[in-house]
Amino acid sequence: MKNDGCVIYMTTKGGSTQVYQKDSKGWTQKSSKGIVRRMTAEQFLSHLLPALTPKYKNKVWVRVEKRK
Repeated sequence: MKNDGCVIYMTTKGGSTQVYQKDSKGWTQKSSKGIVRRMTAEQFLSHLLPALTPKYKNKVWVRVEKRK
């Protein structure tokens, strides 16, 4: 699976979900309020990697789904 073949969802304990996906121009982040922002791969990783550490266990959940 390639980066542009999946969608990453990050859900917080409070219930807000951010959606990350890659297209031909790079990464995008869609906030829980519907705001879409472009981001670099480095910015995406700076959002994703902390959520995967033990410090955020039971505070942030990351889900990856294959695009249809």
